[in-house]
Amino acid sequence: MYKAYKDRAEFLFVYIREAHPSDEWQLKSNERDGVVFAQPTALSARRLVAHRCSTSLKLSMPCVVDSMDNAVDQAYAAWPERFFVVGVDGKIAYAGGQGPFEFKTEEVRQWLEKNVKTSD
Repeated sequence: MYKAYKDRAEFLFVYIREAHPSDEWQLKSNERDGVVFAQPTALSARRLVAHRCSTSLKLSMPCVVDSMDNAVDQAYAAWPERFFVVGVDGKIAYAGGQGPFEFKTEEVRQWLEKNVKTSD
């Protein structure tokens, strides 16, 4: 989606708190996939985990990091993952359901196809 729409829309990957940290609720799949991190307690540590996450997922879109008070997560109920489209007026134009079960990439892709103008 990012590659298809990056010339017509801005994309950000916002890294929020660690969903399944090793010092809280670790999943076996995280251990299997080698993504085992303790919950960062400082912004510098959160930035490092965010960088490792975006690198391991091979994301090409910009990544930003939520503050340690989790303001973005709380404002948008973003945990563990969620799609949002913010209009040019600053208002939420599309809000996908919370993941993992309501994280529907095809739904947001269809929204973009319908609502984002094609480039000339």
